[in-house]
Amino acid sequence: MPMTAADSLLHCRWIAPVEPAGTVLSHHSLVVLEGRILDILPTDNAREQYTADVEHELDGHLLIPGLINAHTHAAMTLLRGLADDLPLLEWLNEHIWPAETRWVNEEFVYDGTQLAMAEMLRSGTTCFNDMYFFPDVTARAAAACGMRACVGLIVLDFPTVWAADAREYISKGIDIHDRYRSDPLISTLFAPHAPYTVSDEPLQHIRMLANELDIGIHMHVHETADEVDKAVETTGVRPLSRLQSLEMVAPDMVAVHMTQLTAEEIDDYAAAGGHVVYCPESNMKLASGFCPAAALAAAGINLALGTDGAASNNDLDMLGEMRSAALLGKAVSGDASALPAHEVLQMATLNGARALGLADETGSLVKGKWADMTAIRLDTLETLPIYEPVSQLIYAGGREQVTDVWVAGQHLLKNRRLTTLDGEDIVARARNWQNTIGGQR
Repeated sequence: MPMTAADSLLHCRWIAPVEPAGTVLSHHSLVVLEGRILDILPTDNAREQYTADVEHELDGHLLIPGLINAHTHAAMTLLRGLADDLPLLEWLNEHIWPAETRWVNEEFVYDGTQLAMAEMLRSGTTCFNDMYFFPDVTARAAAACGMRACVGLIVLDFPTVWAADAREYISKGIDIHDRYRSDPLISTLFAPHAPYTVSDEPLQHIRMLANELDIGIHMHVHETADEVDKAVETTGVRPLSRLQSLEMVAPDMVAVHMTQLTAEEIDDYAAAGGHVVYCPESNMKLASGFCPAAALAAAGINLALGTDGAASNNDLDMLGEMRSAALLGKAVSGDASALPAHEVLQMATLNGARALGLADETGSLVKGKWADMTAIRLDTLETLPIYEPVSQLIYAGGREQVTDVWVAGQHLLKNRRLTTLDGEDIVARARNWQNTIGGQR
């Protein structure tokens, strides 16, 4: 019987495809052809049925879908550690926004995004959803290295180095959307920053355009109690209520943080079909509050996972974020069975893809989807013995155990080595920014 030719074969000790939910396949192989998953089958059968120029023996590894970081400010890696141990508004108003006003330009965004992508790839992330200035530069950097990115078309009321007013932000955003609308790696979402930084008229314009262009809306919502209290003082209503009146709350909405929610708001948001991105480590570090993640999941809300920016986390490690999400979800809900390991892995993969409108293309290891994959070595001193590999990954694994990462079948991390990014050059440029910014403080 003739063998079928493929581009690559991955022979794995375990595969957690995420679909079907809770599944772990032992001694299975994944077949890649033209960047997509052609087949997943027992390794003995794969060796008999397929031939490939490249074969990977992952005897002690768990293969998972590439992790999806559903909320980042990638270029802010260059502000990592600049203003630690401060509450959100003081952190923003007195430190981060002044630093951005002084230093952010196209070079800053390109260098910071490359540093972020290198860190994310080395911790198993294959796709990130970004919100920052110069989104065209972020898109260019991601496309150049072969990483998948959803680029936020940022909108604010006030002028920055990127645009003078909401109208210009939106106009520039539409140009970027048009430029990348057919790109296999780059997609877009509208990204109005927050209810307290974007007024009604531009939000109404964004809603109209999102409907016309069929793209989603990515926004910080109910991040802190202070945000909610000030909104009530100035508008008479809570931010979510205002967004509902503007028809922003819909199945294409990706609301980030959501730490301040009533039971009624959870029910209403679930009925509207919106998504939530849970950022536990950033919320803890800024003392923003606790997202009621278990309650959101129980209500049927699609719950994705993000790190936020490295200036408020201070890393972009989705493996660490999964562990924090699982543990904090249990502590906040008072239920040790809340957010179990397989559910948290789904939050960091398929749920993220659903939130970004990419679930038909990535987020799980099934035939026909892009081969976006991460291999984690589990047969190490720190993670032995192994009784349940996904549980071991969430509760004991670390990013240093990520050995290989592929996006659309392209090997972007090979035995811990970046293949499309120059790590030494990225480090040198980060040190230059450290000397430039640090020397002026």
